[in-house]
Amino acid sequence: MTTELIHHAYTPPAGFAAPQFAVHKASTVIFDHVAAMRKRDWKNKDGYTYGLHGTPTSFVLEAKIATLEHAKHCLLVPSGLAAVAVVDMALCSVGGEVLLPSNVYGPSVALAKEELARFGISHRFYDPMQPQQLADMIAANTQLVWVEAPGSITMEFCPLDELLQVCKAKGVRTAMDNTWGAGLAFNGFDVDGFGLGADVVIQALTKFPSGGGDVLMGSICTRDDDLAIILKGTYMRTGYGVGMNDVEGILRGLPSIELRYDAQDRSARSLATWLQGRAEIAQVLHPALASGVGHEHWARLCGKVDRAAGLFSVVFDPRYSQLQIDAFCDSLQFFKLGYSWAGPMSLVVPYDMALLRNNWPANGVARGCLVRFSMGLERVEDLQADLARALDALS
Repeated sequence: MTTELIHHAYTPPAGFAAPQFAVHKASTVIFDHVAAMRKRDWKNKDGYTYGLHGTPTSFVLEAKIATLEHAKHCLLVPSGLAAVAVVDMALCSVGGEVLLPSNVYGPSVALAKEELARFGISHRFYDPMQPQQLADMIAANTQLVWVEAPGSITMEFCPLDELLQVCKAKGVRTAMDNTWGAGLAFNGFDVDGFGLGADVVIQALTKFPSGGGDVLMGSICTRDDDLAIILKGTYMRTGYGVGMNDVEGILRGLPSIELRYDAQDRSARSLATWLQGRAEIAQVLHPALASGVGHEHWARLCGKVDRAAGLFSVVFDPRYSQLQIDAFCDSLQFFKLGYSWAGPMSLVVPYDMALLRNNWPANGVARGCLVRFSMGLERVEDLQADLARALDALS
């Protein structure tokens, strides 16, 4: 009976259609004959070779993320940080260097310091608000420049177009972390509307594409056929793969990404604007506000679609100690303490910026304790009341 069950001949009829795509899970992929097995190439998506290289379910999500990012090729990896790691390993080699913005995503710094350094790849930091500084820093051994907007935690919106133009003129490859923009606020492959963009665009699908706060995944996109093969080679050799149930979670969340992005954006702007009037707050860091650091760059590059995600940070008046600010965060009811963002629940995190930035404070950011807020999908009136109660207690 065991053999009959394993090799059962039943095949379900064709023509089944539903809103959600089927979940195809496999490690082993069955071939019709030896010739088909030998002919199949993992580099192409005209067939399947092994579960690690994709099933119909992951191919569908890759195609949809490529559409979201305005790309031609997409790879799925287990996290946003895994996407950074694959790009670094694929495009950098011994003796080369990678240039990172000084306000880059923190784990990218740890990756460069602890892992890339062991492979003979150096790194330096540039001020993303100063394109000329980047131009001066690019050297003969510079193999990759990362760009990111806005800056992690401090939310400065850099002149992306000017940075990319510098790299293009110098003939250096560029990679962009577009998690904040999510393919909606701006096009990473055509930032200025005239074809100027990054060579590679990555995103933490953990955030807006998922929207549930329950899936870890990243994407790597490009428009370049040759670059796609280089990236996929590193991806294959390092054994990165994703679970199809996780892919299903992203596919389920993806249709509502614009609705959620815009709703959280509205809540963030509403609260950020309100907080500007509170005496406890020295500065609100949000690129869509006229007072935001780099607002003019956001307005130029994102103003047409008028999108700015659901994140902002505040710097408290220097009279408050870190212990007081920690207590403020602890007292919030609807804002839960937790990393990540773009899920249904609003989050708050206090940061000791002196530990995260070599040149803190910088780029027009005020001195004081910094707290980042990420919007969920709660009623904004409830979130504001939560903040008001905690601020009143602080004062």
